[in-house]
Amino acid sequence: MNTPVNSLNNHSVRFERLRDLVYRQWQQHGHENAIDGLRLTCAPEPSGVIRAVYQTSFCVVLQGSKVSSLGDAEFRYRSGQCLFASVNVPVNARIMEASPEAPYLAFSLEVDPAMVSELLLQHPEVLSDRRDNTALSVSDVPETVLDPIIRLLALLDQPEDTAVLEPLIRREICWRLLRSPMGPALQQIGLKDSETARIGRVAAWMRSHYQEAIKVGDLATMASMSSASFYRHFKAITQLTPVQFQKQIRLQEARRLLLSEHEVASVGYQVGYESPSQFSRDYRKLFGAPPGKDRAVMRSSVAIESH
Repeated sequence: MNTPVNSLNNHSVRFERLRDLVYRQWQQHGHENAIDGLRLTCAPEPSGVIRAVYQTSFCVVLQGSKVSSLGDAEFRYRSGQCLFASVNVPVNARIMEASPEAPYLAFSLEVDPAMVSELLLQHPEVLSDRRDNTALSVSDVPETVLDPIIRLLALLDQPEDTAVLEPLIRREICWRLLRSPMGPALQQIGLKDSETARIGRVAAWMRSHYQEAIKVGDLATMASMSSASFYRHFKAITQLTPVQFQKQIRLQEARRLLLSEHEVASVGYQVGYESPSQFSRDYRKLFGAPPGKDRAVMRSSVAIESH
């Protein structure tokens, strides 16, 4: 069945309007803004490796392209596509296509699992039998979310309306996503007893308690699983073992601390390492240089970019 030309034109118009709105709001606000969990990105050139911890969220590319890697899996997404992260995961990413004339342009918005749960409870008819238990997935941007996203971004110009309208628009976005091809992945974070939801709760706990020593048995109890089942599901969903997951979280936090005024000698202890030599080895393996040298390079880069 052919899609009507005027429908395609309407989609194109809305998409271009959203792209222009994101670019304007980025120029005014930068990455961060007054809407919680909304992050705007504009890059005039391809990037090196970007290491980050993705929250439960979806990222829409409006211009250019990007690749995000989780373990051995790569997820490529370009203009008109989005990446959905169902759990908190440490990711390596690269902006692949960008130029001063056509910068990489995107935004990400966190999704509240409690809101997904509420909608599924009230409208069980949207539940799908198809399961999608992967931590990351790529799809085309659902056309039905364009209008509410435009309205959400427009609230940055209407702060007096934000408190009332933002929760309503977020709920609409969540509902539209549940009824889109992204629904099976999204519903897993709202089903309390799904493997994705249980692993997601443990991953979030590990993200905020990264300094603590972990035992797989304790994490399995937290997820209401046997140790073997927990380990298998954790690896299948995040592409990492629990130990690898914690190590990447620790090292990314260490890098953030190093860029501030923290002493190199103390950073390893602050993120949970007991051995300075082990911290240095793991840091070099992930970032390609020992902590002190990497900090010097990062600070030099920041100084250059500020000019």
